[in-house]
Amino acid sequence: MTRSLDPELAPFVPLLPDLDVTDAAAARATLAAMQSGRPPFAPPPGVTVERRTVPGTEVPVVVFRPDAAGPAPALLYAHGGGYVMHSAETDLASPAGLCAEVGAVVASVDYRLAPEHRFPAAFDDCWAALCWLAGSAAELGVDPARVAVGGVSAGAGLAAALALAARDRGGPAVAFQLLDIPMLDDRLATPSVQAFTDTPLWDLSNARTAWRHYLGDGSATPYAAPARSDDLAGLPPAYLAVAEFDPLRDEGIEYAQRLMAAGVPVELHAFPGTFHGSAGAFPQAAVSRRMRGELVDALRRGLGVA
Repeated sequence: MTRSLDPELAPFVPLLPDLDVTDAAAARATLAAMQSGRPPFAPPPGVTVERRTVPGTEVPVVVFRPDAAGPAPALLYAHGGGYVMHSAETDLASPAGLCAEVGAVVASVDYRLAPEHRFPAAFDDCWAALCWLAGSAAELGVDPARVAVGGVSAGAGLAAALALAARDRGGPAVAFQLLDIPMLDDRLATPSVQAFTDTPLWDLSNARTAWRHYLGDGSATPYAAPARSDDLAGLPPAYLAVAEFDPLRDEGIEYAQRLMAAGVPVELHAFPGTFHGSAGAFPQAAVSRRMRGELVDALRRGLGVA
């Protein structure tokens, strides 16, 4: 099908590598090669970075703290990568930027990856980190009434699962969920996932393989695939962003519609001409800057930051 990619993105799409997550190690190497030309990470002014381990576990967390007085809002952040790629260390710039722009403590979870560690490993790691973040609010300088969950792609799926679990388990209290191009539904039955078999970076084949890596032969529960939840009532307000030419587009839209129907305040943004991961691959494009700016503004509103 003919696709009208954003004019700033279209010329660079042929330069992107063919990403195939069938071989997880090879896919990780491909992404590492993509990132190798970028300048080394340096925290924004006013942000300090600390590497911690969740007590009682082996879950690493990278904590970004703003240079601000008084208890700060907080975000439990989960990186993307289809549950099989990336790490907290390969995705430092985004949570550091959120810390600086929102004035929030951001804890980025270095959760275990599939297929070496299948569900519920990643979920359990993120749950442990959320409980630690909320339970250590005084130590971390966090306002326990303003703790959000968020992430990108698979990380957004984990954030949605955390919101469900926090509701079901009676806490920790979650004030907001930030779901950026979320990976939510292992059934792969939406029109967008069936149509986009050759889109850049992520397509039907990768989506199918990633879910197989994550779930193995097990059946999905709502904590693995939040779209399977029969009840979305009582969840925190949400921001969802979807990309036009993304196999995951329609599951994000459907999840937003179901949240609205359940009485949850939702802000849904669909960005024309974009594809899955385009904002991360080409952050200087105008549409990428707009995506980032609207996400930051939504998080500020969700956390009550003036």
